[in-house]
Amino acid sequence: MSEKDKTTKATAEATGRERTDMEHSDTQGMDNRRKIVSSEHLASDGNWPLSEVEYGMTVVYNAFSQWMVRCANAAGIGELAVLDILILHNINHRGREKRLNDIAFMLNIIDTHTVNYALKKLLKLELVTGTKRGKEIFYATSNKGKLACEEYGRVREQCLLDGLQMLDIDQQELAKLASTLRSMSGLYDQASRAAASL
Repeated sequence: MSEKDKTTKATAEATGRERTDMEHSDTQGMDNRRKIVSSEHLASDGNWPLSEVEYGMTVVYNAFSQWMVRCANAAGIGELAVLDILILHNINHRGREKRLNDIAFMLNIIDTHTVNYALKKLLKLELVTGTKRGKEIFYATSNKGKLACEEYGRVREQCLLDGLQMLDIDQQELAKLASTLRSMSGLYDQASRAAASL
């Protein structure tokens, strides 16, 4: 083996050792850091990262819920709860009429009674209209509902999106995060079915 080949081999071996040491150090760092979970008794050594994600989802959902209510209030529709707001935006989505089952399916809501209650509230506030066709009722946003959604969008642009630009998160990262969360919803759906069979 030539001196050049020996030097190249020695460099590669040293680089490999350094990479292994760094990876080991990173793993140790992860193992030694304090785990940020809401329920330590559910975070065993093998699955604590999922518990961290669950805590993150819980905190984000509660912050998101609070944001939606305050944004709706600023938009002039302060009578609405979180589910009411989600359903109003869903009905307004793409300007297409929706049935109760369509809304529940889109938002992954099993208890359709809660959707029905929200729809009655939105009808009473004249934010949506309902048209009966056969046995089904098709819901659409009224002019008042469309204006409310537009005003909500303006408040969102001013208060939320300006703040997002200050974070070091690009559009691709957000898209990947959204895809991961949708995939995880399938994981929890499957786990729910498994738990129901026990």
